[in-house]
Amino acid sequence: MTASATPSSPDDPTVPRRAGVLLHVASLPGGRLGRGAHRLLDWLADAGFGWWQILPLGPPDRHGSPYAARSAFAASPGFLARPRRRVSAAERDDFRERNAYWIDDWARAAGPRAVDDQVRFDREWAELRAHAADRGVRILGDVPYYVAPGAADVAAHPRLFRHDAVAGVPPDDFSADGQLWGNPPYDWPAMRRDGYRWWIERLRRARELWECSRIDHFRGFVAWWAVPRRARTARRGRWMPGPGAAVIAAARRELGPLPMVAEDLGVITPPVERLRDRLGLPGIRVLQHAFAGGARNPHRLENHPRRAMAVTGTHDNDTVRGWWEAAADEVRARARAAAAEAGLDEREPHRMLVRLALSSRAGLCVVPAQDLLGLGSAARLNTPGTADGNWRWRLPARALTADLARWCHEALGASGRLAR
Repeated sequence: MTASATPSSPDDPTVPRRAGVLLHVASLPGGRLGRGAHRLLDWLADAGFGWWQILPLGPPDRHGSPYAARSAFAASPGFLARPRRRVSAAERDDFRERNAYWIDDWARAAGPRAVDDQVRFDREWAELRAHAADRGVRILGDVPYYVAPGAADVAAHPRLFRHDAVAGVPPDDFSADGQLWGNPPYDWPAMRRDGYRWWIERLRRARELWECSRIDHFRGFVAWWAVPRRARTARRGRWMPGPGAAVIAAARRELGPLPMVAEDLGVITPPVERLRDRLGLPGIRVLQHAFAGGARNPHRLENHPRRAMAVTGTHDNDTVRGWWEAAADEVRARARAAAAEAGLDEREPHRMLVRLALSSRAGLCVVPAQDLLGLGSAARLNTPGTADGNWRWRLPARALTADLARWCHEALGASGRLAR
C-alpha cells in the first residue's frame, strides 16, 4: 500500500489541508520566548497559517545545534523570557511528580537551578500554547533521533546505549565523506528488554509540548549508520538494523494517537518507505529536490502523495533564493515550466517557488520564514557537515509585515490552505 493510498487516521497532521512556517525558537527576535513568540503567532494567524514548525527545544551544544542537545527531555533555559521569575516549592514538587522519569537525571547533570528553569519554561510555554490555541495555530515540534555525546540520558541509562560505535550517515549530496555525527547509538536489544520505556517517555514529553512531532532521521528505525568510534570520517561505517515499527507501536499502545511526520530524507530505501506507510506517517517532499532526476523522483510535484508534508526547503537546505541563484539554467527552466503548468505568475522567483510548494497535493505545506522573506544564502540556518557558523540567523524584528501577511493570505486561499 502506498502512502497516498493509506487511509486517514485520527492522528494524521495532513488533514485538514493547511500550511505552516518553519522558524526555530532561537531564530525569533531576541532568540527567546515572550512577546516576540506571541507576536509571531498573531502574524501567522493573520496570514492564514495553521502551523508553526519549530526545531528541537533542548539545551544546544557549544555550536548552538538543537540536534546535539544535552537532554532529550529538558528545554533550554536560554529560551526563557523571564529567567529570574520566582518558583514556589509547590510548583517544583508538582513538576517533579509529572516528570519523574527524567527530571532528577537532568538536575544531576545541569546543577541546582535545573528544576526551577524547567518550571519556568513550563510556565512560559503553557502561556504560548494557550495563545496559539486561541489564534488557531498548532505547533509542529521536532524529535531528534539521537541524543548528544555526553548527554544526561547516556549518563542516566548507560545500558541503553552502545559504546563501541558512533552514529552518522554515509556519503551523500551534502558531504562526500558522509556526516560523522558522533552520537552514541542505541542498544536496541537492551531497549526492547526495557519495553522501549525511554522512547515512550520521550514521546510522552513531546506530546505534552506540541500537537505533532517531526521524527528526525526516521530511516534509523530501519537501519542506522554505525561508524567505528575512532574513525575520522563516516566513510567506513556500515548499516545496522534498527527496531522497525516496535518503538512507535509500543508508544501508541500506551499513549494513544501520536500525530507525527517522518523525516524520510537522505538514503531512503524501499524498507524505509514500507515502514513509513505501515505506520501511516506522512513523509517529506522538498521542492528544491524536485527539478532533477527521473520521472520517479519522489520530490517532483506530480509524485507528491496527499499524506505528505511539502516544503520549499528544510533547516539543512539553502534558502530558496540562495538555491535559485546557484541553480543551473536547466533547473530554473524546469521550475518555471512547473509554475506555468500550475498557472502561477510571480515575478520574484522566491514567491513563485513558495506558491509552487503551496500548490502541492500534499495535505501539509511548510515554508521556512527565510523563504517567505526572499532572503539569500546569508540567512541559511545550517550547512550539514560543518560545525561552525550555523544556527545564528535571527528574524529581524519587523520583517513579518502586514503586507506580507496579506500576500500569504491570498496565496493560502488560492491553494486551499487557509486556516481561517
